[in-house]
Amino acid sequence: MVGEIMTDIEKSFGRQAFGLNPAAYHSARPDYPDWVYDMLVTRCGLRPGTKVFEIGAGTGTATRRLLALGADPLVAIEPDARLADFLEASLPDQPLKVLRAPFEEAALPEVAFDLGICAAAFHWLDEETALQKVARLLKPGGWWAAIWNIFGDASRPDPFHDATHELLSGFDSPSAGTRGIPFGLDAEARTEAIKRSGAFDIVDYKIVPWQLVLTADETVALYATYSNLTAREDREAVLAELGRIAREEFGGRVERNMTTSVFVGRRGVGF
Repeated sequence: MVGEIMTDIEKSFGRQAFGLNPAAYHSARPDYPDWVYDMLVTRCGLRPGTKVFEIGAGTGTATRRLLALGADPLVAIEPDARLADFLEASLPDQPLKVLRAPFEEAALPEVAFDLGICAAAFHWLDEETALQKVARLLKPGGWWAAIWNIFGDASRPDPFHDATHELLSGFDSPSAGTRGIPFGLDAEARTEAIKRSGAFDIVDYKIVPWQLVLTADETVALYATYSNLTAREDREAVLAELGRIAREEFGGRVERNMTTSVFVGRRGVGF
């Protein structure tokens, strides 16, 4: 029987939680919807020659699109050397610099960037401290964007979640949030944190639900990238049971409710 452990994952675990198999992680994780990148272009000014830093770039899901849209240079900060190596090797001949360090320790020039990005990683940082550093890195008028793909939506029926809830109960990562709302969907908390920094004169957000359809194998591959499974000693048994449920109880077709959120702020002149 699969064991059950109830605890919370420390934020520092995020620095090593996703590098076990970078290629598998990259192929399993879905990209962000096109509207996210449209928002970065139309609202945040991303265009050829935009100086960008990206926190927690991982295997480069967002990095690739940022480069394609003109980020030059793009400084990617990634604390896991395995992910950083994969990112660097898979994007040769690009205006990309990869810093192998936690964001808190990364040496970056201040007042030097037009745009700062963090895709699905900001919940691993101390929000208040990180936002202060973000503000110091941006030029006046530069933009900050924090992005999340949230796997699940309590407002919509979710049969696969219901069927696997007991199996997956255990470790909670910081992405779960602290107010009964996923970190990346807590619009009040995220916008208030940006405002509280005192550095941004415009703060806005957009949240859009969508649907992700997976085969049984894709389901197992995706769940294998979750930090709350990486932290479990019975990880392989849990993944095997997930695969069985997907095949036998859902006919090899799993529909997951997804929600994507983007929180943006423009660095004010007087900070």
